[in-house]
Amino acid sequence: MIRKAPQELPQRIVFFLVPKFSLIAFTSAIEPLRLANREAGRKLYSWNLVSVDDQPVLSSCGIPISPDINLDELDNFHAAVICSGEDAHKIADRRIHSWLRRIERKGVDIGALCTGAHILAKAGLLDEYSCTIHWENLAGFLEDFPEIEVTPELFEIDRNRFTCAGGTASLDMMLNVISSQHGHELAGEVANQFMHDRIRDEHDQQRMSMPVRLGVRHPKLLAVIKLMEENLEEPLTRIQLAKDAGLSTRQLERLFRKYLSRSPARYYLELRLNKARLLLLQTNMSVIDVALACGFVSASHFSKCYRDFFGRTPRKERGLPGLPGEEEDI
Repeated sequence: MIRKAPQELPQRIVFFLVPKFSLIAFTSAIEPLRLANREAGRKLYSWNLVSVDDQPVLSSCGIPISPDINLDELDNFHAAVICSGEDAHKIADRRIHSWLRRIERKGVDIGALCTGAHILAKAGLLDEYSCTIHWENLAGFLEDFPEIEVTPELFEIDRNRFTCAGGTASLDMMLNVISSQHGHELAGEVANQFMHDRIRDEHDQQRMSMPVRLGVRHPKLLAVIKLMEENLEEPLTRIQLAKDAGLSTRQLERLFRKYLSRSPARYYLELRLNKARLLLLQTNMSVIDVALACGFVSASHFSKCYRDFFGRTPRKERGLPGLPGEEEDI
């Protein structure tokens, strides 16, 4: 499929733009194709841009991109890529789903950039396939589609489905496709043009390593933070955290104060609240379900902690009116 050399050239790829698509993910996918053509000295790839209503589509940064062909005029293409970004979980356009199912029956390879896995999943096109999605959207996707195998990989290519985490992961996915179809040397030449010193494979991490991300290298502190991140739904006690890391509770407190300027309890709470915010913005879970998924025992306690940290209640985070008796946001 997408990893195999095409039977005919150029290989025609359709990029389907949806509102608020990620511009960097889109350009990082299409530019390697252009440079592959240039470096090869022949047209290996061609592409078209489409939208559901044939109108320009605003990217997440507000830059509009215009389609170059009517959706109904498309014919004889080899792959289609859903390009999305913010609020992909809210897109439920039956016209997109119908088009995707129609081309799937024709044997077209189907992929998605950034958060596009949400759209493919809603269309029923990821059943029995592995996929990936941007790390920020992973928790929400798991809640919405628990039956789908989603991984934290940089990108996933599973038979005739291909998905990537977005951002520059689009570049690495396309470089791997070029390498599989036309050789590693050509992919390397394209990467050099981007001053991309290494072609990452699908198993590379989406996020920076924890020491780089936090600016901390103390091994026991990092071990505790890892435990916290892995136990947000059922938080561990301070005693459990210290014991697992081979520390006393006093040593644990000192490490967090020294390197992160906050107590372990405060840091743990912030992790849980940040996860809660992602679930509120990316799923249709009720507030109480979000609270329970992030280790809070009641909606009222969750709402108070959330408001203290973010300056607004969970309901107002979603743009909903406050409940009777609920304090106004400051």
